[in-house]
Amino acid sequence: MTTINWAILGPGNIAAEFAQALNEVNGTIYAVGSRTIEKAQKFADRFHVEKAYDNYDEMLKDPAIDVVYISTPHSNHYEYIIQSLKNNKHVLCEKAITVNSHQLKKIVQLAEEKNLVVAEAMTIYHMPLYKQLREILHSGKLGKLKMVQVSFGSCKEYDVTNRFFSKDLAGGALLDIGTYALSFTRFFLSEQPHEVLTTVKEFETGVDEQSGIILKNAADEMAVISLTMRAKMPKRGVVAGELGFITVDNFPRAEKAIITYVDGTQEIIEAGETAKALNYEIEDMQNYILKNSSKETLDLSVDVMDLMTNVRNQWGIEYPFEKLVGKLGE
Repeated sequence: MTTINWAILGPGNIAAEFAQALNEVNGTIYAVGSRTIEKAQKFADRFHVEKAYDNYDEMLKDPAIDVVYISTPHSNHYEYIIQSLKNNKHVLCEKAITVNSHQLKKIVQLAEEKNLVVAEAMTIYHMPLYKQLREILHSGKLGKLKMVQVSFGSCKEYDVTNRFFSKDLAGGALLDIGTYALSFTRFFLSEQPHEVLTTVKEFETGVDEQSGIILKNAADEMAVISLTMRAKMPKRGVVAGELGFITVDNFPRAEKAIITYVDGTQEIIEAGETAKALNYEIEDMQNYILKNSSKETLDLSVDVMDLMTNVRNQWGIEYPFEKLVGKLGE
């Protein structure tokens, strides 16, 4: 495959940013699909897209499409990923890739059966800085990993009709911002946590407003995560070893980190550019397609989704449409 034909499903705000990056990396965008032809055509005109569709089914049947980027609300990611795979398309899907581990495991199984690539558009997995930081950690320069701390607070305007607070649209802090915090955590931990402790304060609509999560794995590495969507907190991740710690501010698209050693000296690590976060996702996805594997990042996505499903099980928070697939994580 010399040319990779991309289609964008759901032309919202993040899709516009993605389309700009896609034009920079790939040169062209083949198709865009929306609920209305007016919106699809407006997006196509703006980003020089060859074909505009007002029907997702029709678009996904187009044999010229190689890979679909999905940027709809995560409440219907599962439906569109499955539909794309059934039409023999590779998929890059916005976070959170699904709403529970039951959905994601079915997707992984179908992708394996059809020999297709599925990946999550989680910036942390693709930023050059994180690849470099993990190499530093694995080198032993900071000694044995002991603790990860992550905070993420986003003060959403009080509006019970907003999707962030809607149970029907899988709202709540965990799937919106918590997926970043848990992805950061799992990226650095040497193995999946087996102990999960958590507490939550619910918003009046029944979604999670703020929470605390404590994790521990068999290597005795621990993590402490703080989330809220009704108060501003720093987007900060700390990775602590016996010989020093890494601090990453504004961690979802970070290009800079500071290592502080036990003697107080510091080292600045810089790699990549925040402005090119989506470019890196596209480049990695195209490489996954060419080598026919996204195993490393997909395995991380599966682990993170298992953790989020575990956490919500403990909270007893279930979305209405999940009753159609049974108990969370089954």
